[in-house]
Amino acid sequence: MSEGIIVEVLSLVPPCLKYKKTHEAVGEVIKELGFSELAEVPKLGAGTPGVISKYGIALIPAAADNNITRISGSVANKREKSKIPSRR
Repeated sequence: MSEGIIVEVLSLVPPCLKYKKTHEAVGEVIKELGFSELAEVPKLGAGTPGVISKYGIALIPAAADNNITRISGSVANKREKSKIPSRR
């Protein structure tokens, strides 16, 4: 049985336009890779206690999978999209 993929997209609350575009970009990558049934993309507030220290982010939006920050501070471009997601 395949394990799931969790790609967390971090933002301020309420989310900004860059966050929304990053969340959409992550969703597109998941669909392109055929992970739709395995993937979960929870929205995570950067102000939540422990989030910044866990991921080491200083800029948002940010996207992380397997507890590794893949994108930080901008909307993902095509090259950056290829960094996410990876299988657990």
